[in-house]
Amino acid sequence: MNMIRPMIQHRIHQLAGVIASMILAFSLGTPSLLHAEPASQAMTKEQAIKLGEVFGIIVGEVDEEIRDFLGLERAKGVVVFEVIGGKPAALAGIKPRALIKEINSVEVTTLEDFGLALQDALHTENFSVATYEPSDPDNQGISGGINFHFVRVEKS
Repeated sequence: MNMIRPMIQHRIHQLAGVIASMILAFSLGTPSLLHAEPASQAMTKEQAIKLGEVFGIIVGEVDEEIRDFLGLERAKGVVVFEVIGGKPAALAGIKPRALIKEINSVEVTTLEDFGLALQDALHTENFSVATYEPSDPDNQGISGGINFHFVRVEKS
């Protein structure tokens, strides 16, 4: 059941994009826009990385080398390489070496997942990011775990 909820929420976000496109199409008097896919359907790795920078993090996919370095079981997910000071990610307490697991309860396993979830979340101004932070060998006795970061994005 825990896996179904994020999938349903992701579908609801997708449907909201379609509905918004329909409303825009009718208001502009251009019904041909009704058949267009929502922008969130076409996310590239490069777009996801740029959205991460807007949010305040430099990210990449977990590969075998990163998996070994962080001591992870699987080479899957999105890792934070760097946090940009003064941006929403830093203010929310996201740290380098963290793995992004969820954004607003939407599971993140690829850069494309990350980009789609972040794109939807950035428009809400308030959202949550769940990260897994591996244990730090310099801090003996402190194990890694899931952390929830609450993000506030101020609109100008």
